[in-house]
Formats: sequence, C-alpha cells, structure tokens
Amino acid sequence: MKKILFLTGTRADFGKIKSLIQILEDRQDFEVFVFVTGMHLQEEYGYTLIEIERCNFKNIHTFQNHTHETTMDLTLAKTIEGLSKYCKDVNPDMIIVHGDRVETLAGAIVGSLNNILVSHIEGGEISGTVDELIRHSVSKLSHIHFVSNKQAEKRLIQMGEIKESVFTIGSPDIDIMFSDQLPNLNTVKEYYKIDFEKYAVVMFHPVTTEFKHMKSYTENFVNTLLQDYHNYVVIFPNNDLGSQFIIDAYQKLKENPRFRIFPSIRFEYFLTLLKNSQFIIGNSSAGIREAPYYGIPIINIGTRQQNRAIHADIVNTDYSENSIKEALSIIDSHKVQIVEDDFGNGNSNELFLECLQKENIWKLNHQKQFRDIQ
Repeated sequence: MKKILFLTGTRADFGKIKSLIQILEDRQDFEVFVFVTGMHLQEEYGYTLIEIERCNFKNIHTFQNHTHETTMDLTLAKTIEGLSKYCKDVNPDMIIVHGDRVETLAGAIVGSLNNILVSHIEGGEISGTVDELIRHSVSKLSHIHFVSNKQAEKRLIQMGEIKESVFTIGSPDIDIMFSDQLPNLNTVKEYYKIDFEKYAVVMFHPVTTEFKHMKSYTENFVNTLLQDYHNYVVIFPNNDLGSQFIIDAYQKLKENPRFRIFPSIRFEYFLTLLKNSQFIIGNSSAGIREAPYYGIPIINIGTRQQNRAIHADIVNTDYSENSIKEALSIIDSHKVQIVEDDFGNGNSNELFLECLQKENIWKLNHQKQFRDIQ
C-alpha cells in the first residue's frame, strides 16, 4: 500500500485536487492523507476547512501556518516546519502539491529534501507574476509532473525535466465541472440568499509585484462597479500581499442592493453560479479555466493572468476606470465560443489513477537529472 499525502492551502487548489483525492480515498492499494493549512483555517476567508471535512476523508491533519500577508517568507518557513513534522509521523511515499502558492513550495521542499517523491499538479504554466517563479521552482523540486496540456508538458521538458516524468492529464477541476455533483441554481441561491435573477461574478485578487499600486487599482475597480447597473456576486480575494486593500474597498459595496459579498463559496456551488452567470469580471484563473468551458463571457483586468493559456474570446482591460467601463458597456452583447478540450476532457482523476497504478512511476529516480534538449 502506497501512502499519498495531499497538501492544500486554498479553496482554489482544493477544487483542483478534490477529484484526485476522492478517486484514491476508497482504494485498497492507497492510503490518503490530507494536510490542510493556509486560508482554509482563516475565519476572514470563510474557514473553508469545513468544505474539506464535508468530504469525510479518513485522514485530515490541520496546521495553522498563517503569519501576516506581508510575510510570505515566514509563512513558507512555518509551513515547512509543520509539514516536515507531519511527514515524520506519516512517512508518505509521495507528496502531491498543486500550482504556485507558498504552501506548494513548502511541500516540494519538504519532499525533495527528505527523499520523498513529489508530484506537482499543473506545472509548466506561465502567468507573468511572482506566482510563476514559485510554480517553476516547485517543478524543479518535483520528481513527477501532472500537467494540464501539451503546451505545459513542452515547457517542462524545455526546463530540463525528463519526458518519462511528465503526464498530461488535463485540469482536474474540469472533472467536477461536468459531473453530476453540481447543485441546481435554485438550491445555490437559496443557500447563499442570492435574490438576483441575473448577476455577474466578481473575483479580483492582488498582484504581489504591483503591491504599491493595488490600493488605487482596487478603488478604480470598485468605483466602476458602483457606477454600473449589473447585479454582482462578489467573492473575497486570496490572502496574498495586498488582499486587505481589496477587502477594505469591498466595504463600499455592502449596503448596495446590487451586491452580495462572500468570503468564500463552496466549489460546486461556485461552479453552478458561474455556469449561470452573465459574465465574470476580475483577474481570477476561473476566467481562464472554468468560464470558457461554460461559454461565459470574461472581463480580465490587469496583468495577473497575462501569458496564461488563453484561447477563449476574453475582453482584456487595464486597471483604469475608463477601460473597465468600456468593457462593461459591450459585455452583454459579447459572444463567446465554448472551449472544449484546452485543459482536458473531464477525466483527469482516471488518468491520474492510471499513472499511479503503473510500476514505472514509483521507480523514477529520486536523484533528478537535467535533460538537455536534443
């Protein structure tokens, strides 16, 4: 029996790995452990540990790693300390991390320095922000790569990773998007007390490399939304440097009947809201990944998603009020072509399981080799 340890620090990465955990959870040949930290344990962001506990996974371990949004380096150090201790107790055969968060980096460091296989979900992607530096660092510390498409696979091989360690399985959240687990819209609206017949979704995150400007960028964004006429379901940002500017600015929206504001929304419920929305506005990867699969129009603001794989007909704007207003003025008539397979076909969990059941993956050399491009 192989022991598999999944690490999750945000509602976003849990949405990505949930189907992978579920497919292993009840199998006799794997024992699953879930290390929960980061935003999941913060009341301000909805204490999303509750969503993980609802899944009834057998082995859930929590660790409070949060220090302050301005000390990501200390958060990294604290996470390394907590995860290292847990790994000594559990002795996993593999650590699985996702994406580009500091918790992800901590998982890759702990695994690689303790001779534990590290698998990275969705490496090889680019964004243009500091997240990209973390993502590529994690890839170099990882032994195995489960990527979303051939483009990402090509980049990892370009970075010196061996082809035998890269597996294209698609983006795991697509599994849930088209599953029968999604609630209907009326259930979601009743649960969250959303009275709007029509609405758009707001997800706006800080860009850490633009911290000095985030307050003014956020004020421009909020002021533009207040001048607009659409109804909005607003979801809090992640807890990166600059998030407090956004949360503070959202106070202006609280008394306005056109806005419903939430620290977090359950992933399946969020997907139902997104699927039935008029459009999504902000700078979330949900506008790059999920929205195109549902054929939902997207207004992408600023630089956070620049260089990401973008095949949908996205309306891109800068941070100015005029640019955002212009995008809002055309969005109702904006037609979007539904994306079908940019990030897989909804069977990532099955492909993932197939990979783990092969002997070859467990025989990969823990001592990584850099492979030159021929």
